[in-house]
Formats: sequence, structure tokens, C-alpha cells
Amino acid sequence: MEKIVIIPTYNEKENIAQIIRAVHDLQQDFHVLVIDDGSPDGTATIVKELQGQYPNSLFLEERRGKLGLGTAYIHGFKWSLARGYNFIFEMDADFSHNPADLPRLYHACKVEGADVAIGSRYVKGGGVKNWPKNRIALSKGGSLYTRLILWMPVMDPTAGFVCYKKQALEAINFDAIQFVGYAFQIEMKYAAWKLGCRIIEVPIQFEDRKFGESKMSKGIIKEGVLGVINLRWSSLFKDYRRRVKKTHAKA
Repeated sequence: MEKIVIIPTYNEKENIAQIIRAVHDLQQDFHVLVIDDGSPDGTATIVKELQGQYPNSLFLEERRGKLGLGTAYIHGFKWSLARGYNFIFEMDADFSHNPADLPRLYHACKVEGADVAIGSRYVKGGGVKNWPKNRIALSKGGSLYTRLILWMPVMDPTAGFVCYKKQALEAINFDAIQFVGYAFQIEMKYAAWKLGCRIIEVPIQFEDRKFGESKMSKGIIKEGVLGVINLRWSSLFKDYRRRVKKTHAKA
């Protein structure tokens, strides 16, 4: 049990079976954990049906209500760490992240020595497909804004396609992570960086979803803008590193 891919879902019935099959079709022993937030469209039912096909490598955690991306991932991190997985991945259900890139993120951590490997749109070789110009401008602007405020050397700080080594996650006090939307992605990278983790960005081609609805909202954007300022304030006037570090961790 070395590798597990966490996929949070809310109303992803058009995508969930295909993404699960695509991960398993790699035949590289990636397990899958779906965290479903009470999808009314039956996403969890589809996963349960597929568990008969993948009885030892497909898992489902059901939560009541839409509790947020960040809490879903933290739930998945805790679940995976408790079961001894060494490499824990984040990936969207909608094929905006290509499952074929999972082995490249794994290689960056397993062979190249990364503690955190990021599937990056904004390093050489990376890019975006089928996104409207305003969405591209918002994403690139958000990444630039984040780097300017936090001074964090990550070109794609909002990326949601990530591989964490077990030791990196074990070093982080999840209770200290403040954000639940897309700012969660920024804060997890910031916490790992502050704790001395080695971060490698792996170029990927990000492709907009073909099925289902985007979860982006004005509230998520606002959280990202204000969250970055809050993180910077915490690091300047409070001991952010001490707060996010687990007391027993050596990072």
C-alpha cells in the first residue's frame, strides 16, 4: 500500500466512473479514495458499484453536506496516513488533471527527492487547454499575486494536482490549516515550504472539464485574495511555522 489518490467529489456522476477506471488502467498500483460530500446526483452510488470491480483498491468516504474542498482533503490525508500509505495524491474528478501524469508526480517524490510534487501549469512545458481567456487571466493573476505576497518560490501555488510524501503530511498540524476553498491549496504548499519541505513542480497540461459544473465561485475567489494576505500577516507577526508544525514532527 504505497500510493493513494484522493478525489473529492460533489455531483460528479458524469466523470467519476471514468476517472476511477483511468487511474486503475495505469496498472501501477495506485489506490483511489473518493471523498463524497453527499452528492445528490448519486456519485457515491456509482463508486459503491465499482468497488465490486476494484475491491482492494477503491475506497469511499461519505460525508453529510458540502463541507468544502480543504476539509475533504484533510479527511483523506488522515485516512491515508492511518493506513500507512507513503505517497498521497490530490486530483480532481473532472479530468482537468490527466491521470497519465500521476507516475510523473510519483517519480518526482520517489526518485528525485521531492517532499511535495506539484503538477504545474506555469513552469516550462506546462499549460492550459480549453479555458476561456478571462479564466486564464484570473488564474495567472492569482498565481502572480500569491508569489508577490508570500515570496513562496512556487509558480503554480493554486494547483490541485499534488503528490505528498507521507513525512511531509505528518509534519503538518492539520488543525492549524485555516482555509477550505482553493486557498487551502495555497496554504498547504505554504505550510510545507515553511516547514522546509523540498517542492518540485512537474509540468502538466491542464484541460477544462467537459462534463459537470465548475465549483468556482466569488466566495472562493475572495477567500483566496484575503487568505494570502492573512498568511503573510501570520508569517510576519506571528510564528506561523510553530503553529503549523506538529509538536512531534521533525520537519
